[in-house]
Amino acid sequence: MLRWTVTFIILAIVAAIFGFGGIAAGAAGIAKILFFIFIVLFIISLITGRKKI
Repeated sequence: MLRWTVTFIILAIVAAIFGFGGIAAGAAGIAKILFFIFIVLFIISLITGRKKI
């Protein structure tokens, strides 16, 4: 999921360089949402951890 975040951030930067404001804002918004989802899932995985048998 973090790979998708980086992909959308790069897409937003390239779109911003070429002047496509709407596309850049959309890609940045998607990247932001994916990043927060990644952070939440990461924190949940840290809290639960691996359970030893």
